[in-house]
Amino acid sequence: MTGAALAAIRRVDRNLGQRSGRRRVLVDARTPVNFTMVAPLCRAMAADPRVTFFFTASEEPNRLRDIYQEALALASGDLQVVTPARARLMRFDAYLASDFMWQPLPRGTCRIQMFHGVGGKYGFDAPTTSMRAWDRIFFANERRLRNFVKAGAIDAGSPAIRMVGLPKTDALVNGTWLRDAVLEPLGLDPSLPTILYAPTWSPASSLNAMGVDLVARLMDAWSGSINLIVKLHDRSRDVRERYSGGVDWVSALEPRLRGQTGVIARGHDISPYLAASDLMVTDHSSAGFEFLLRDRPIVRIHCPRLIETANIHPEYVALLASVSESAESLDDVVEAVEHSLAAPDARRETRRAVAADLFYRPGGATARAVRQLYDAIDLDPLTAAAAEEIPCRP
Repeated sequence: MTGAALAAIRRVDRNLGQRSGRRRVLVDARTPVNFTMVAPLCRAMAADPRVTFFFTASEEPNRLRDIYQEALALASGDLQVVTPARARLMRFDAYLASDFMWQPLPRGTCRIQMFHGVGGKYGFDAPTTSMRAWDRIFFANERRLRNFVKAGAIDAGSPAIRMVGLPKTDALVNGTWLRDAVLEPLGLDPSLPTILYAPTWSPASSLNAMGVDLVARLMDAWSGSINLIVKLHDRSRDVRERYSGGVDWVSALEPRLRGQTGVIARGHDISPYLAASDLMVTDHSSAGFEFLLRDRPIVRIHCPRLIETANIHPEYVALLASVSESAESLDDVVEAVEHSLAAPDARRETRRAVAADLFYRPGGATARAVRQLYDAIDLDPLTAAAAEEIPCRP
């Protein structure tokens, strides 16, 4: 069958499917963190009876229920979870992915790439393969767009380009999360300074290099006078060697926190913990950049092997270093935390400048993404979802 014939068949299939006025959107994810990127759109469109979201995991179908456990809160009835095999037989009006996944869908769809952060890791900012097969690409910033064009992944005038921002971060600037409401359910005192330790996943991360000792030192150094929230990446909870180094990090860290003013965060979305924290310690995480929207100090644990193995774009290594107090040894990290707590305004202007660079018009990304999704599925948006127009490039 020729490409033209296949396209014609798909158009007929699409037109027949849309006659009822209902639309189907398929979300694909590897981890719960992937879902947190799409969740704001699901929430914003949950009241629209014309749109049904389906959820799959094309690369780890055996983990479907685990990946979408937090999506259950969005479902008015049973969560529409479908296996990859079933998805291949279904027709969808749009496909949303926040990673470089590709669920085969023979009946065709509008493929939308949303990304899952701005950390510049694993080739996301300079892909070595073409991204031209994607119908829409929701860029979080102009920097990533420039890097895509420079790498030859897309053309400068591509109709797929949409400057949207990062919907997940809207909650950090819109007052969604209140400090007391986040800390009190964790058993933490909102009157105490709160430190967030959020390492990325990798056997080369700071978690593997010094995580247990760092948690113990922070608890000892400020015994009873600070809160410590440890937010593990989803992959750090996966005991497979390639993700966590083969360590059960919850079991390793909890004895160091038990009976003290520290906890391991249970939620997959880091946003509430970012909103409630006064200082963040990380190695190289997209969440470190997201914390810039809170304009609070960051301590960066410099891990050269992590930078190499995670293929972190040099621009992003330099950007995180510019907004942080950097340290390598355990003693240096503790000292940097002390300095940063004492001088939270240091690097303020740089933090604000980098945040403006990496996050396009924060606070309105969800509205722009929702408007664009309605356009992709050829449906007029509900009035509330149509609040902001979306800039398209060129």
